[in-house]
Amino acid sequence: MRVLTGINTTGTLHLGNYCGAIRPCVQASKRDDVESFFFMADLHALIKCHDPDRIEKSRMQIAASWLACGLDPERVTFYRQSDIPEIPLLNWMLNCVCSKGLMNRAHAYKAFLEANQDAGEDPDAGVSMGLFCYPVLMAADILMFNADRVPVGRDQIQHLEMARDMATRFNNMYGRGKEFFVLPFEQIDENVEILPGLDGRKMSKSYNNVIPLFDGGEKALREAIGRIVTDSKLPGEPKDPQSTSLTRIYEAFATREEYDAFCQELRDGLGWGEAKKKLIDKINGEIGPMREKYEYYVSHPAELEAILLAGAAKARKIASPFIEELRHAVGLRSFTMLRNEEAKAEVKTTAKPLGVVKQYRETDGLFYFKITEGAETLLTSVGFESGRDAGMAVGKLKAQGLADTNNVVLSAGVTIEQVNAVLSAMRAADEEKKKAKAAKK
Repeated sequence: MRVLTGINTTGTLHLGNYCGAIRPCVQASKRDDVESFFFMADLHALIKCHDPDRIEKSRMQIAASWLACGLDPERVTFYRQSDIPEIPLLNWMLNCVCSKGLMNRAHAYKAFLEANQDAGEDPDAGVSMGLFCYPVLMAADILMFNADRVPVGRDQIQHLEMARDMATRFNNMYGRGKEFFVLPFEQIDENVEILPGLDGRKMSKSYNNVIPLFDGGEKALREAIGRIVTDSKLPGEPKDPQSTSLTRIYEAFATREEYDAFCQELRDGLGWGEAKKKLIDKINGEIGPMREKYEYYVSHPAELEAILLAGAAKARKIASPFIEELRHAVGLRSFTMLRNEEAKAEVKTTAKPLGVVKQYRETDGLFYFKITEGAETLLTSVGFESGRDAGMAVGKLKAQGLADTNNVVLSAGVTIEQVNAVLSAMRAADEEKKKAKAAKK
């Protein structure tokens, strides 16, 4: 099963990204029955981020994060979206089969329009074509490699439905019985952690409530956890484990037994400061060993670049021949190919028909044969006493050619050389038939 995952490169990763996407995806990539594609969605990043330095830094940090978390570039296909020129070309092909009405129904676009209308602004204020056509580029990412499954959140299910719609339209329009694209489906893991942030809401850069994964090192981790909102109960006072996001975050890194013990300690009066220290230690136990590898890749950009370029080359071994197939399907073909097809058609229509040997018995009781080419009779044999004798004469003639006219009569204007050319073509055709028959066996 081919699984494809894209990572937007507009910022740094946090613990929510790690628990909700990175960790489960890395684990799944180690399965023998899964072929995994991971890419930096840096073309998507241009939709919302117009800060070149931020894009550049984010691409490097996110790539380094995935590798530090255990992604094996030898086992998976790991690349930057912008390094695959076939994707923008497929994006345009899909734009040309996708209806505007389908894009009008995109949830993200409709939400943007409603926000503008509520603010009393023009409905399309701030809407770029990149934002409007985002689902088409996402479909190109997926269909370029004919992914079977795409791990997404429930808010992305509609985009998979749109990708299937575009794939079906293209197949119907250009396939002529061939299915160029498989239909991709979302992969929703109900067990994936949805990690709360510092204030209890979903951990998100939009809420500014994130705990950084690697950025800022252990110091940034400690400072972020120190800001997790708790109640004002003092050490020794019983605490409700569900009153803070601290316990949910602890649960994402602990075994069931460790989590239950932690909650019990809080009920028994564990202080919030000590509880936060336990959480830091628990996260560091898993993330700490990865931090050194992350710092290595960030400080060795040439090595990181080489890994991604190797991944792009691996991806293009699939993308390049596939896009050529799609170019041919839509009519973006080489002119020489067109000329060759015309030449073949011309040869086919102007080529002479092969010679044919016909054996028959006349009213005089003798057996004869003649060689024809189309409607023209080239020669007629003398009469033979038996069909066997006539057949043997034909076999000798086909094998050795015509040397004299002792047993045949040439039609007017026909030469021995002309007959031998026809016999040679007949022998060649017989050889081709034998080869084809042997190949089938």
